[in-house]
Amino acid sequence: MEFYVFIIAVLFIAAISDLIVGVSNDAVNFLTSAIGSKAGSRKTIMITASLGVLAGTTFSSGIMEVARKGIFNPEFYVFHEVMIIFLAVMITDVILLDLYNTFSLPTSTSVSIVFEILGGAVAIALLKIGSDPNNSAGLVDYINTANMVRIISSIGLSILFAFIFGYLIMFVTRLIFSFDYEKSFSRYGPIFAGVAMSSIIYVILVKGLKGSSFMTPDLADTIKTNLNNILIYIFFGSTFLWYIIASFTKINILRIIVLIGTFALALAFAANDLVNFIGAPMGALESFRLARLGSFDMAMEGLNNPVQANTLILLVAGLIMVITLWLSRKARGVTRTTVDLSRQDSGFERFESTLLARSLVKFGLRIGQTVANLTPPNLVRAVRKQMDVKQAPTYENLKEKPSFDLLRASVNLFVASALVSIGTSLKLPLSTTFVTFSVAMATSLADRAWGRESAVYRVAGVLTVIGGWIGTAILAFTACFVCTWLIYFVETPAIIILIIGAGYYYVKSNRHHSKREDELYAEMESRADLEKSLSPEELLKNDTLNFINSAQEVVVSAIEGLASNKIKRLKKARKQLKTVRKHSFRIMNHLMTNEDESLIRDHAQHMGYLNMSMDNLEKIISDAHEYLNNNHHPFSREEIEDFQSLSQHVSEVTGIITDQDAIYDENDIDIPYQTMEEAVTKMRKKELKRVKSKSIGVKTGMIFLGTVTKTKFFLDHLKQFSIWQEFKRLEY
Repeated sequence: MEFYVFIIAVLFIAAISDLIVGVSNDAVNFLTSAIGSKAGSRKTIMITASLGVLAGTTFSSGIMEVARKGIFNPEFYVFHEVMIIFLAVMITDVILLDLYNTFSLPTSTSVSIVFEILGGAVAIALLKIGSDPNNSAGLVDYINTANMVRIISSIGLSILFAFIFGYLIMFVTRLIFSFDYEKSFSRYGPIFAGVAMSSIIYVILVKGLKGSSFMTPDLADTIKTNLNNILIYIFFGSTFLWYIIASFTKINILRIIVLIGTFALALAFAANDLVNFIGAPMGALESFRLARLGSFDMAMEGLNNPVQANTLILLVAGLIMVITLWLSRKARGVTRTTVDLSRQDSGFERFESTLLARSLVKFGLRIGQTVANLTPPNLVRAVRKQMDVKQAPTYENLKEKPSFDLLRASVNLFVASALVSIGTSLKLPLSTTFVTFSVAMATSLADRAWGRESAVYRVAGVLTVIGGWIGTAILAFTACFVCTWLIYFVETPAIIILIIGAGYYYVKSNRHHSKREDELYAEMESRADLEKSLSPEELLKNDTLNFINSAQEVVVSAIEGLASNKIKRLKKARKQLKTVRKHSFRIMNHLMTNEDESLIRDHAQHMGYLNMSMDNLEKIISDAHEYLNNNHHPFSREEIEDFQSLSQHVSEVTGIITDQDAIYDENDIDIPYQTMEEAVTKMRKKELKRVKSKSIGVKTGMIFLGTVTKTKFFLDHLKQFSIWQEFKRLEY
């Protein structure tokens, strides 16, 4: 008995950890729209979401059965086996969710818990079938296959419906109100708000209450009998209320709608997802109660009976979720990923282009062009006029500009909360992450946020997130399967080792994430300070110097990594390349948007030099990485010495360019630059002799000559781009 008490204690400790890591990931589901649209201060948004989470925790008891009997058939498992499954599930879930949080990727806590339980149940079932030759039951008897199919299909369909409804509702809403929606919203806004309020109150306070821990049968019957009247009263009452507010106050109705929607989606999240965090411990606690009444060797068919969750436990879980919501830095990182992928404007993109993303964008463009060709021209022009983003309000202070407007945020919230709440009322563990992410991507697509400048990168980001979802299912099943076997065969030592391992990983990942977030926020604060204190011209100079310095570091790292045959060094250079791209984007954005022709005499020429220097830089790294990745011959001692000399020349030339005193005089760079050119010429001649004498292979000679030549071209374009003559003329 002491062993099982120990397991229950571990389960509830793991549940607290799971609540923390789970909310850190799922916060993206209900915070993204309010934060992205800047519907209020962060404090206001967080208070609203916290109240929604606390309210939603009392709606969860009806769905708790998913963890007890939704995945496996408990009558085929004895108490000992069920406890092992629940323990393996919780340990695996903590590690898996924290892994995704560390890399700021939203994933599905619903999918993780479903496939973890499935992995544990399959592991025990295979052991029972293999150890008893007289066992006539097959694997399908142990698993609730009908419910598994229902759950998986509901998750898949929820993604499809979320995208379709999100796109259509956003498209129609934007056609009605356009991006300059203030005038039209004063006329039709109260009706829009009334529809939104009636739908959200219906799916949460009516359907959601069916699973509430305090819903009585009499109250449920009363609501069901008067449902139509309730909906009519809600619609007309809320429409009238919004009309009064819009007519006699200056309150922005959309801000209120977004905040109410944030509350609603937070409530739907807590009602639907709490099972993912405490369902297993609650199932274990009920199993322990049944075993004490019977015996510890009894089958767990008693788990098939309905159980009312303890409201106090639910509220404690809700409090833990709220505290995590306020304190978790990982929650901010995951939220930032979704906001970046759905923002209205193009800018520096986190994700890189992929072949699949490019193919999907091309396919989408063809479909769009086909539809446009089949549509009457007048209708096409009318739609384009309404969907013209240039009508959107402008902001003098870019820091005040939201990632997307309040109209889109309201659609995000009400469509997502409606779908999630309907799933909750049907006792389906829908993935709130899948639903809200799909809705956010659909509305951003309908809003033409994915222009040709950003579409391929946004699609690549979406594919990365979706790939992570698929990985969640595979990792969850496999990891829990292994953990279950370890605990089954080794018992207490395995439990202790797994707990220590999970704790070590959790602490280490938090340190890694905190360090990365500290660097990111320090960079953001530094940039904000620079934008406040420097003129546009001084900011351009600062970005130029940062670009040259970071590019020099990448080139040197690539050359030295290639020379030393260390692919890790090249991987580091590839990561550093993102910083170079960021500086490059800032410079290009400044050159293209600055209207002062006295600043730069020839914008296009300088942008061309910048592009060519970036092209050579990326080619140096990609060629070097491919060479080492294919395990070609390492370089000879003479070649390594030439590479070392080349990296020194790069440092000398870029050092002169970035020198604050020498940057105003072009003659200062001539001597080290000419020395570099002479050294490169000698290197080429020596390498050709080595190839002809067959002391080295052709591939080795090609990569050596290519690296040396591209490095020279990189410095050529960098020298021409560095625009110190302009800096001198403007007396920086």
